[in-house]
Amino acid sequence: MAIFVHLTSAANAPRVRRAGIRADSHGQGGARGVYCFPVLASYTLTHQWLRELGRFGSRGGLVAVHVRLDDAQDVLVGHYGERRQEAQDTVPAAEAVRRIAALEDPRGWEVFVPRAVRPREVHRIRTAPQVVGWRYRPDAHGVRPCTCFGCRVRGEYGGRRLRERLPHPLDGPPPPARVLLARIAQAGDPGDPVVLREALHWFGMRRRGPLAELGRLALHPDPGVREDLVWAIGHWSTPGVAEVLRTLADDPDPDVRDAVEGVS
Repeated sequence: MAIFVHLTSAANAPRVRRAGIRADSHGQGGARGVYCFPVLASYTLTHQWLRELGRFGSRGGLVAVHVRLDDAQDVLVGHYGERRQEAQDTVPAAEAVRRIAALEDPRGWEVFVPRAVRPREVHRIRTAPQVVGWRYRPDAHGVRPCTCFGCRVRGEYGGRRLRERLPHPLDGPPPPARVLLARIAQAGDPGDPVVLREALHWFGMRRRGPLAELGRLALHPDPGVREDLVWAIGHWSTPGVAEVLRTLADDPDPDVRDAVEGVS
């Protein structure tokens, strides 16, 4: 039997003991299953994902669930960076353990079980120290962190200070809303598309905004401005967004209509 460790919130421990581990995660190709890692001789390597997973929050900290799988159970194995490239290999569980144990540096590697883990396959649940492992990526310590919109974690501790200290040239932190509105007003009527689209780029990083001032851009003659307006306000919680999007859903430009469909 191959033994793996799965890290989950301590609040999930009673349910895991009773019903096993649900197939809540998405793997390569959109498959649903459970992520885990082989139990190796090194405690640090076995629990290397603790700090990285802890960045995304957990109730009561994380616990280590030890799982026993049949040696012949097919699993996906590979580096996490290969997941999007669909380059991970499907191998028996025993081969996944052998392959990872033989690596000189197994940090960042993972095993994906393409199904739920049954209660009888849960061997034990242990508490685990929350300071083991790497964050962001292996060898990230001492490397300037990236503050782009894709890398940041919303609500992360110290995230705002980090973005203010290391502003990204394209992704902020964005100028204050009053500054952006002043730029839009100075652009004239109907307004320079370049200036308007830059302002809408920054407004798109906000959770809400001045819809009353931006709503008029739904009638701007440049379709690029109208499309950027959709992407900027599409996920706002500001009242009235749905009405503006309904208007733009019938826009004569197909890119604008596609944008509305993309945020709906």
